[in-house]
Amino acid sequence: MSTWPTQFRLSAQSGLAIAALLLCVMASLFIGVIDMHPAELLSDPEALWLMSVSRLPRTLSVVLTGMSLAIAGQVMQVLVQNRFVEPSTAGSGQSAVLGIVLVTLFVPDSSIAGTMIAASIMSLLGTLLFLLMIRRLPPQETYLVPLVGIVYGGVVGSVAIWLAWQADLLQLLDVWMTGEFSGMVRGRYGLLWIAGTLAVFTWFVADQFTIASLGRDHARNLGLDYRTIMALGLLVISVVTAVTIVTVGIIPFIGLVVPNIVSRLRGDNLRHSLPLVAWLGALLTLLSDMAGRLIIAPYEIPVGTVFGVVGAAITLWLLYSKPAMRYS
Repeated sequence: MSTWPTQFRLSAQSGLAIAALLLCVMASLFIGVIDMHPAELLSDPEALWLMSVSRLPRTLSVVLTGMSLAIAGQVMQVLVQNRFVEPSTAGSGQSAVLGIVLVTLFVPDSSIAGTMIAASIMSLLGTLLFLLMIRRLPPQETYLVPLVGIVYGGVVGSVAIWLAWQADLLQLLDVWMTGEFSGMVRGRYGLLWIAGTLAVFTWFVADQFTIASLGRDHARNLGLDYRTIMALGLLVISVVTAVTIVTVGIIPFIGLVVPNIVSRLRGDNLRHSLPLVAWLGALLTLLSDMAGRLIIAPYEIPVGTVFGVVGAAITLWLLYSKPAMRYS
C-alpha cells in the first residue's frame, strides 16, 4: 500500500506547525510599549532601529531559549529514564546559579564567558551528584526521583541564597532566579546561540541517546560507548542550563512538560520527536512571553512567572490524565 497519503499529512502538519511559529514570531515583533506597524519599517528609520536593536533580538532569544531548554529536558529524561525530571527540578539550574554567585564573590571582574564556564562546571557537578543519589533509589519508585531532585535543588538553591545574602547580592540573585527577556537587546543574547547549536547537535546523536536510555548493560551489548554518551548528554544539559540562566534566568517547567506532551503525541523515538520538542518549546515560551507583555501592559510579567503557572497546570494534567502512548 502506498504511503503517500501519510507523508502528505505529515508534510501538511509540519507546514502548519512552521506557519504557527512564524505567526507568533511576527506578532512578538510588534508587541511592546511603543506601538509600531509593519508599514513603518519601510518609511521610519526609528522603527527600523527599534526592530533591529530590541524587538528582533528579544524574539530570537525567546525562541532559542524555549527550544534549547525543551531539548535539554528531553535529554535529561532519556538519560535518567524518568519522565518527571528537568534541569530546574534536578539541581542543575540551582547549581548553575551557585556557580554564578561564587564567581561574583571571588572573581567580580570575570567576563560573561568566564561566568558561563563557571556556571557550566557547577551545573555539571550538580547534575553528576544528582545522578549518584538517584542510583540508590528503588528502580520501581519512579516518583521518588523528581522528589529527590526538588529537595536537592532546594538545598543547593538555599546555599546560593545564603551566600548572596551574606554579600548583599539578593537583588542580583533575583535576576537569575526569575527568567525574563525585558533586557534582551542587540549584543546581549549572543551566548544563546551556543545553546541553540547544542540543541541542533543533539539531533545528530539522538540514536545514541536512545540506546543509552536502555541502560548501561544493554547499551554496551549493542556496541555503544555508554560513558562517552552519558558524558556528552550531561555536557549538553549543563551548558544549555548555564547559558540560559546567565542570559535570561531560570524558566521552570519547559524541559518537563514539553517532552511529556510530545511523547504522548509521537512516542519515544528521540530522532523523530526532537524537532517537535524544539518547536513546541519555542512556541510555548513565545506565547508566555507575549502574554507577560500584554496582561498588565505597559508593565510586564516575567516569562518565568507566566510559564510557572502554565507549566504547573500542565504538569498536574500529565500526572492525572491517562497517557495514550504512540511508538514510531
